Amino acid sequence: MKARTTFATWLLAGTALAMASTAAVACERTLRSSDTHPDGYPTVEAVKAMGEMLEEKTDGKLCIEVFFGAQLGEEKDTIEQTQFGVIDLNRVSLGPFNNIVPETQVPSLPYIFRSTEHMHKVMDGPIGQEILDAFQPHDLVGLAFYDGGSRSFYNSEKPIESIDDLKGMKFRVMQSDMFVDMVSALGANATPMPYGEVYSSIQTGVIDGAENNWPSYDTSGHYEVAPYYTLDQHLIVPEVLVMSKKTWDSLSEDEQAAVRESAKASVPIMREAWNEQERKSEEKIVEAGVEVVKDIDKQPFIDAMGPVYDKYVTSDKLKDMVKRIQETE
Repeated sequence: MKARTTFATWLLAGTALAMASTAAVACERTLRSSDTHPDGYPTVEAVKAMGEMLEEKTDGKLCIEVFFGAQLGEEKDTIEQTQFGVIDLNRVSLGPFNNIVPETQVPSLPYIFRSTEHMHKVMDGPIGQEILDAFQPHDLVGLAFYDGGSRSFYNSEKPIESIDDLKGMKFRVMQSDMFVDMVSALGANATPMPYGEVYSSIQTGVIDGAENNWPSYDTSGHYEVAPYYTLDQHLIVPEVLVMSKKTWDSLSEDEQAAVRESAKASVPIMREAWNEQERKSEEKIVEAGVEVVKDIDKQPFIDAMGPVYDKYVTSDKLKDMVKRIQETE
């Protein structure tokens, strides 16, 4: 594996970790967990709850310190740090894993899931476990899937009411080739960039907008600079909680079991918090005067995704996974 993380990022992570070295002193060992979302966000609260359960299950031997708000770096950098064992746990969107773990490309495909309920049924079952298992060869252990909501386009220029309205517009996407190709297939221009740079980039006109779910659109403040939101719901991409394999291998079998159990038990906690956050965010954004386009013909968007599926669903294994997802009731 090739180390590409900058020295500054590693230094930032080391400083943040050192500042927390006295945290959770009652525990024999504190696991360091990263999240780019702010404190109080459903994924952050879920990992905190996991830490409480883990501490109880291990009689105080293990607990978790959550570094929220990208304290340890943006997602791409924290993935590498987790692979190297600098970070123990990491909550990351599946998108940045698309170029690392091929199996993550399937649940990241546009319109692969018909609804959030369909996504839950798939990711909570055998297909989801197959994808979690696929992280192991990449120095990571997949523990659980969290909700990432349905992602839709927002921008600073105009309401998007049809696929034609996207043509020529510049949208930020996660650092994933698939998401770049998705936006290109819709006739727009994709600009991969870290999440933390989106607000200022919209504000200064570097990009016209981005795409994300209700809570992220809210908590990031992006609605302040991009007041047009279109519910095309092109992606219902799960997020994943992973552990460094280095950390995993240093645990006893009982501790590993406790980590898995606590991670799985944190999922319904996350989903309940997510549903509440989503409701509150939508209400807040509507009250702020954002123009929300709800009635949109999605079929032209879906039809445009043919080249994306052709490019990324190439192996028999991935084709079979797509077929099984589509057949899941």
